Amino acid sequence: MCGIAGLIRPHHQPVSETELKQMTDAIIHRGPDGEGHWIDSNIGIGHRRLSIIDLSDKAAQPMLSQTGRYVLSYNGEVYNFRELRDELRKKGHLFTSDTDSEVVLNALIEWGPRALDKFNGMFAFAFYDIHEKQLMLARDRYGIKPLYIAQQNGLFAFASEQKAITALSDFTPSLNQAGLFEYLTFQNFLTDQTLIRNITLFPAAHYQYIQVGENYTLSPRQQYWDYDFTADLAYHDERECQEELERLFAQAVKRQLVSDVPVGSYLSGGVDSGSITAVAKRHFPQLHSFTCGFDTSQASAEELSFDESASARKMAELFGTQHHEYQLGPYDMESCLSKLAYHLEEPRVGQSYPNYYAAKLARQHCSVVLSGAGGDELFAGYPWRYYRTVHSQSFEDYIDNYYVFWQRLVDNKILRQMCQPMWSDVSDIWTRDIFKDVFRHYKKPRNTPEDYVNHSLYFEAKTFLHSLFIIEDKISMSQSLETRVPFMDNDLVDFAMRCPLHFKLRDLDTTVRVNENENTNKQKIYFQKTNDGKMILRKAMSSFVPDDISNAVKQGFSAPDNSWFKNQNASFVKDKILNPQHNIYHYLDYDIVKSQVMRHFEGQDNKRLFIWSMLNLITVGEENDIFG
Repeated sequence: MCGIAGLIRPHHQPVSETELKQMTDAIIHRGPDGEGHWIDSNIGIGHRRLSIIDLSDKAAQPMLSQTGRYVLSYNGEVYNFRELRDELRKKGHLFTSDTDSEVVLNALIEWGPRALDKFNGMFAFAFYDIHEKQLMLARDRYGIKPLYIAQQNGLFAFASEQKAITALSDFTPSLNQAGLFEYLTFQNFLTDQTLIRNITLFPAAHYQYIQVGENYTLSPRQQYWDYDFTADLAYHDERECQEELERLFAQAVKRQLVSDVPVGSYLSGGVDSGSITAVAKRHFPQLHSFTCGFDTSQASAEELSFDESASARKMAELFGTQHHEYQLGPYDMESCLSKLAYHLEEPRVGQSYPNYYAAKLARQHCSVVLSGAGGDELFAGYPWRYYRTVHSQSFEDYIDNYYVFWQRLVDNKILRQMCQPMWSDVSDIWTRDIFKDVFRHYKKPRNTPEDYVNHSLYFEAKTFLHSLFIIEDKISMSQSLETRVPFMDNDLVDFAMRCPLHFKLRDLDTTVRVNENENTNKQKIYFQKTNDGKMILRKAMSSFVPDDISNAVKQGFSAPDNSWFKNQNASFVKDKILNPQHNIYHYLDYDIVKSQVMRHFEGQDNKRLFIWSMLNLITVGEENDIFG
């Protein structure tokens, strides 16, 4: 687990070690255990190391092949590296270390891009063939590890984080207004856009070659994998399907325990993290577990259930973990916001500062932590979202229904008014087309309610879950902590995609609508009405956690911000957002923003998502100087 960076200069302009070191110094938090730089004329590749597997200097990067022809800078973990190493040895490859990095290097030498299909893990890397002067960039199937690229004034740069690129003296950051408009539409980025002009996010499950010469030439990106929710498993017996899920889940957790440093587990109080902790404890007798609770003493009645620390504590006692807790109060958000925004670089879906404190807590006791992310998206944990589209009359009807739902901050009419100062620069952007374009390669049947739910699972895995991974990576790496996600094991994902939908959801004919933005207790209300969502997973996980946990109401990891923003955080929110002199109002209409914020304070609407997004945007702008 590390940070990578590199650049290519045009016209054979040499890369200096000073500027390459500027890039890697900017992401030192990703790898405090070592650094390395490799330069050949106008291409340079850098690395920051967080030692997880093989702590010796033999695992240092950038790593050169034994022939000296190939160079690798790699960030991630490939959990099946030992099996691949045995296969490569039979083909004549020699190994001097016990690290997965050397396996990735030799796998790429042996199989080229076909090696990507063999990797079971998370990664982003730069692989360079010195003889052919050809650079290969790639990212893992699910987008767990980020990779950014930039082109400006003839320069080509790449890095695990944007700050490594903006550290270059000849790269000038400025606001990408199209990216801002996209974020304000979806509270997310569905494309490769960022808030910084000329920096884009390299897409998950893709690779690309860059030919390096007097100048550089980019070949078309190639997609090597995609989600495919086909529901074609030959399981007619639910019990048989459940047993296979139990086996694959236990296998996935065990695979991701490979480490030469201490491993811990987040324990939120829910079924996903609880099951991971239960399995991990079987293999790690001294396993640490971590949870963040919330001070709900002044929360609304609907937000009292947000604190799951009691359930987490109960499971920790049952499993026998060394348990650690941190209770978050309203002022913790204010305290960490500047640091959080610096590390996030761009706001994405939902609230994230509780994750920051969870990562800080975990890093005090271990270097690797397991997370339950992915279970909801793979096994249909958000049925109130999918059911609003099950009776769509056509694909266009489906797009209309789901597009409106994912406008999480304001509707299009208010958005246009809010963006009036920059409207001439974004008026040609059709965000419905951006939404629809997520499905451009997903040519699956669109005839039945099941088909439309599977489309929703595809959309959320490609966008919502992808952004959760980016957030988690940056937050954990801000603390020099590696987060692993067992639900994203390749075999488990393949099973989940093909699992019959009627094993995941209870009743496709029952539509219960819940307003995600306004109702702060949406999961509880929905589940009490339907007892629905990821049913097969709940049944399978009952083998690992108590029934009252596997059958419990789903609860997201959210603070009681509806109350906190109106009360304890009110002065902070108003001072931060309602300052008409802030540079963000060169691009947004102050009066429209103010009217939305005041709707929350006056109790007309729950605008917690909008307030959090504005706090995040303004602070990101301050920390990264992008609003001018």
